Amino acid sequence: MSEEPCQCADCQRFYREHDRLIREFPTLRKQQEINWAALQSFRTLCGRVLEDLQKKLNSNSFNQSEENCKIGPIEKKEKSITQVISELENINAHLYSIEALMERIFDVKVSNEVEDTFREIAGELAPDPLNIDRLRLNRLLHQTPDLPDK
Repeated sequence: MSEEPCQCADCQRFYREHDRLIREFPTLRKQQEINWAALQSFRTLCGRVLEDLQKKLNSNSFNQSEENCKIGPIEKKEKSITQVISELENINAHLYSIEALMERIFDVKVSNEVEDTFREIAGELAPDPLNIDRLRLNRLLHQTPDLPDK
């Protein structure tokens, strides 16, 4: 039995993004750079959210102790924030580990001929979805209105 790709919306979005990244970054060097940038942006965003949550937790604890207000709802909220903070700290630790491993990919350099092979195979793996021939073929095979009729 052949395995068909999943057709759920999340998987379809993943496939489109996967193909777009191959099309837009079809060489080893470009893949190295985009993956490094994605990792760094993930770390930056995750780190800033972590800092923000820690500040909110600290200010909530300070306000709660000054006001001696009810502990029930605030305590539950702080526990959930504390749990999220812990999970984000774990994510950051994993991202640092991934960064250390990814630094090694920049040690690899390939010739222009190999980069050309990357480009060629990228075109086979993820052809341009807006290519007129592909749109016509999709319309014929799937009878979907990919192009407006003129």
